[in-house]
Amino acid sequence: MAGLPILSITIFIPLVGALLILGFRMVGGANVASSASKGIALLTSLVALVASLIALSSFDAAKVGYQFVESVPWFGGSSYKLGVDGMSIALIVLTTALTPLCVLQSATSIKDRLAEYMICFLVLETLMIGVFCALDLVLFYVFFEGGLIPMFLIIGVWGGKNKLYAAFKFFLYTLLGSLLLLAALVYMSITAGTTDVVVLQNGLHPVTGALLFPPEVQTWLWLAFFASFAVKLPMWPVHTWLPDAHVEAPTAGSVVLAAVLLKMGGYGFLRFSLPIFPEASLLFQPLMFALSVIAIVYASLVAFRQTDIKKLVAYSSVAHMGFVTLGIFAFNEIGIQGAIFQMISHGIISGALFFSVGVIYDRMHTRDIAFYGGLVHRMPVYAALFMLFSMANVGLPGTSGFVGEILTMVGGFQASTWAAAGAALGVIFSAVYMLTLYRRVVFGEMTNEKLFDIKDVTALEFFILGLLAISALAFGVFPGLIFDLTKGSTLEVLRMIGQ
Repeated sequence: MAGLPILSITIFIPLVGALLILGFRMVGGANVASSASKGIALLTSLVALVASLIALSSFDAAKVGYQFVESVPWFGGSSYKLGVDGMSIALIVLTTALTPLCVLQSATSIKDRLAEYMICFLVLETLMIGVFCALDLVLFYVFFEGGLIPMFLIIGVWGGKNKLYAAFKFFLYTLLGSLLLLAALVYMSITAGTTDVVVLQNGLHPVTGALLFPPEVQTWLWLAFFASFAVKLPMWPVHTWLPDAHVEAPTAGSVVLAAVLLKMGGYGFLRFSLPIFPEASLLFQPLMFALSVIAIVYASLVAFRQTDIKKLVAYSSVAHMGFVTLGIFAFNEIGIQGAIFQMISHGIISGALFFSVGVIYDRMHTRDIAFYGGLVHRMPVYAALFMLFSMANVGLPGTSGFVGEILTMVGGFQASTWAAAGAALGVIFSAVYMLTLYRRVVFGEMTNEKLFDIKDVTALEFFILGLLAISALAFGVFPGLIFDLTKGSTLEVLRMIGQ
């Protein structure tokens, strides 16, 4: 590993795959590129997974600070600087593990412009991995905002009937929030003379040794970062783009949107907001608790009233991200550990749920809950897998969903009793809407004649859902697999905010 730029390799392997597909498209035409794109996309995404696993195997969880650091001067006070800690390496592996599954699913479900679709997906993977590796604010912003473009195309070109509305809503919400982040970034660069994240987290000017950002300045900078991360997460009330984007996006687009893109908001709070603006973060703790509880309760109630399966799962994601912010702003080890675990767990469970919705949508071309019923009689394997993911989403003990929720609530309880009580109410509501959904779709008599010939999961679908089921159970039974990895990151964040 010594001297090997493993992070750059992991980041840019998918981009190489995208360029290869583009080359086939330019030389051989659409048909040749479409045939080649499946193999190229799968191969390069698997190589990226292997590279991330090599990095994970060489990562020293007991070591404090960033590892595999790469730094090359760029322009001004910025640099091409990469590095990872336990939190970011976990999110990188989540990203590289889900992408091949998305490629496999898309190879059978996407019928038009498959080559272009795979190009967008591989470029998106490069940008997502880059977000979790960047240790320079300018580089982070490039990766963070760059991901909007391929996701916009995935929704806008391969989405449903209202795809343009959903795509532009997604783009405008996230872009407008990030304009304030850009303004804050420019101010910080001028003030500190650098955009190096490590220097900024230290809080002192690299030359004079003076305090970089006094508390009154921190407040405004924190709000600018909050505007971007809150939209990306998304938090109430700037969450309304998410259900529309999920409903219109193709299955794999919904998977990566819920499993990875939403986590960039929580990651941003932990990587930037808390360490760089500790006084402002403490000041806004009550606000974050209030918004978290509102998101959990409100989104759960709205989810119960949905008639579209995908939109129900989308509102469920809004509620579960409320647990993430609750744990982060508890400012204690158990809360932050729970928040990081919840991000990983939700990535697995929400991805599995959207894959599950895609299974029946590909067969019947509708997500209307009332259309279904009695699927257990024709799809017993699907019914069993969907039940596992539904229970994990509710937080059943033995699944990863339980661990994340209970830890964020315990951490929240140590900081605020009322916030933890509100979050617990959301757990009850989540059981109501998920169990109701499962009963209406899977149980009962099959009265819709159009469902009589529906087929159970294929070998490929079973492979994808089976891997996610094993992951949800493995992390539920052995949560230490993640805790041991992220403990150092958690303690370092707490040290930076003086807790």
